[in-house]
Amino acid sequence: MRFDQAMVGVDRAGGILAAHPIGSMTTYRAGGRAARFVRPVDRSELEAVAAGVASAGIPVLVVGRGSNLLVADAGFGGLALQLGQAFEKVRAEGTTVVAGAGVSLPVLARRTVAESLTGFEWAVGVPGSLGGAVRMNAGGHGSDMASTLVSADTVDLATGEGRRRTLADLSLGYRSSSIDQSEVVVEATIVLAVGDMASGEEKLAEVVRWRRENQPGGQNAGSVFTNPVGDSAGRLIDEAGLKGWRFGSASVSERHANFIQVDEGGSADDVVALMDVVVRRVDEVHGIRLEPETVIVGFAGRS
Repeated sequence: MRFDQAMVGVDRAGGILAAHPIGSMTTYRAGGRAARFVRPVDRSELEAVAAGVASAGIPVLVVGRGSNLLVADAGFGGLALQLGQAFEKVRAEGTTVVAGAGVSLPVLARRTVAESLTGFEWAVGVPGSLGGAVRMNAGGHGSDMASTLVSADTVDLATGEGRRRTLADLSLGYRSSSIDQSEVVVEATIVLAVGDMASGEEKLAEVVRWRRENQPGGQNAGSVFTNPVGDSAGRLIDEAGLKGWRFGSASVSERHANFIQVDEGGSADDVVALMDVVVRRVDEVHGIRLEPETVIVGFAGRS
């Protein structure tokens, strides 16, 4: 199958790039390249890409800010897509906020506080994009996207169809939604409550402070595994004696056991191998099989 500019109908913003590094676009900063890469500058260009993808049957990977993504060292054999700056706009009307899917959650959290709105402060501690947050119902500090989300606009790259998904239609659950793998979130609407800017800024500072004190920095993608019902993946991993365990360039964080750190210049394949070690060990010790929260791409038999 050929990948070319005509196939996906993009003529602006550099068109289709070949063998583009995407592992370095993730917060792990490890992993390989995509066979082709495109960054649509606006909705019309995204729809042109969708039309080309739908007709050609090209596998597509949507890359947000890479905070929940691990790309194999061998890379991804399809077309990687990242939304351009036109998808980072935010507008507030009363307590309703409409934001592009490319805006980062910390930016949106601070913007809502600046508008004297409350209910989205938790998101300042999540280093992802709004689109990815909708897809996985991201959350933290006692809240999640489902608590304020009203609707999300998506474009299905497999069919070229655009649609507005209501909260009920999205079926948001714990780190899950009904959004298909081929769908791209382009915009979302949230409804917040009237708040106080000073109080909101205090909440932002509290979230940032908690994150610095309790979560590791460096090259990681946040929580690796989802929490089993009524339990904590971090606790299970810790009590299985896995803190500090290492496989090659990857290690289980000493600060928080549900984080895997990667050395500078490290290997994504080492991360997956260590994930497998953790899953087996926790199953042996606790009889519980952990499920990954991290999206893993390009690994044989996994994606």
